[in-house]
Amino acid sequence: MMFSLGKLPMAANNIIEKRKERMKIVALLASPRTDGNSSTLANRLTSAAAAKGAEVQAFKLNSLNYRGCQACNACKLLTDHCVLNDDLAEVLAEVAKADVLVLATPVYYGDVTGQLKLFIDRSFSYYTPDFRTSCKPSRLASGKKLIFIQTQGNPDQTFFGDIYSRYSTFFKRYGFDDSSLVRACGVSEPGQVNENQVVLDRLDSVTAQLFPDGALSW
Repeated sequence: MMFSLGKLPMAANNIIEKRKERMKIVALLASPRTDGNSSTLANRLTSAAAAKGAEVQAFKLNSLNYRGCQACNACKLLTDHCVLNDDLAEVLAEVAKADVLVLATPVYYGDVTGQLKLFIDRSFSYYTPDFRTSCKPSRLASGKKLIFIQTQGNPDQTFFGDIYSRYSTFFKRYGFDDSSLVRACGVSEPGQVNENQVVLDRLDSVTAQLFPDGALSW
């Protein structure tokens, strides 16, 4: 098992620096299909945001080599970041610096994909050692925004409606105080979501809300 105790850029010192001149958006594409519907929506959002001048970084999780949380507790006892030295280390560091995090996932067996779940488990490293009792349980700055993109083949919206609420609650504790859901039901084939104008309009509305009055910074 490989570990690294060296500090990652911006992952140390509680990362409490406030907003930069340019909005930084990090998108995690959790589908194993590069042309999947969740990725299609995320790419539409990030392209529009980049055109507005935002700094955009996207990670295709399925192309990375990483493992889930090892329950070693080193991020609480030894250092202030996850000590696993794999491809997810950069992802965790960049998400920590982000103003906006986009999580884009299809629904697999009633939940997010395994690729995304491993990241979420490793995000445990964002918590401070006293997170259970602290009024500031996160090492990250507050005031961040989460955009959760969920696609599913089942057209019934009553199925899997709990996914967003569960994970947005965790990320709110990290400092993602504001969150939005973009959800597409009944989409299975790649690109099928492009035929759903209601979903596209919802996505464009959420994107526009990132830039009130055309502002590029927060």
